[in-house]
Amino acid sequence: LEQYSRNNGTAQANSLKDLLQNKIDDMEKQVLSRVNTLEETKPGQKNDTDQRNRVESTLTSMHHRITDLEKGGKDNRPLDKFQLTFPLRTNYMYAKAKRTLPEMYAFTVCLWIKSNASPGVGTPFSYAVPGQANELVLIEWGNNPMEILINDKVAKLPFIINDGKWHHIGITWTTRDGMWEAFQDGVLRGSGENLAPYHPIKPQGVLVLGQEQDTLGGGFDATQAYVGELANLNMWDRKLSIGEIYNLATCNSKAQTGNVFSWSESNIEIFGGATKWTFEPCRSLN
Repeated sequence: LEQYSRNNGTAQANSLKDLLQNKIDDMEKQVLSRVNTLEETKPGQKNDTDQRNRVESTLTSMHHRITDLEKGGKDNRPLDKFQLTFPLRTNYMYAKAKRTLPEMYAFTVCLWIKSNASPGVGTPFSYAVPGQANELVLIEWGNNPMEILINDKVAKLPFIINDGKWHHIGITWTTRDGMWEAFQDGVLRGSGENLAPYHPIKPQGVLVLGQEQDTLGGGFDATQAYVGELANLNMWDRKLSIGEIYNLATCNSKAQTGNVFSWSESNIEIFGGATKWTFEPCRSLN
């Protein structure tokens, strides 16, 4: 619907919208009656109530999204005000950047992340290049802490994020001595050196969100899939300063967008049922 209303006239978009609205209303009735049936057959189980709350909150956010569209058609929402949601551990839900990264001798990657998945939130993003599936990967797998992999070398990161709240995380790295820093919610939490020193990040790869690649652009494993929500993934080919990262984490108007990858609907394709919702980080904080 969003793509359609951007590309076509309002009249056509409106008739499509009515059709969709009716379909969604039908689905909603079905889902809620199914939940009611389940609750009647298994009364008083906490699990069902949680499930019902989840169903209802998802339906609510769908309604908000449609209302957004109704208000404005094309221009109601800047292209960067969205989040991706990966509700299940699968080997088929993911998003992919439409362009590759350049060769990098330093980088900073920052994103907003919200998950309470355990054990491990999975893989928020992975970048594979020909001949090296683990060129640049952020992963929290099994009972390990979150790790950043560069050319298959690993640094353990001091993040504590799977509490179901939004967190801003930022990682900087330079090839000289393999120096890295890890920021959570704008604060430096840890640093180290000797992470893939003197290895530049290679160009011409594939950047995937939500899955860990074992082959270029594929080879996904459900146990490593990301479960949760993420937004505002930006990447730079330089080390950002503490102040610049703090500006991002506090949604300061001076905050910059990534110069090698910036968070925009036009830069990302979605596959396998991952969903997009409207999102503004500092308004949505928990």
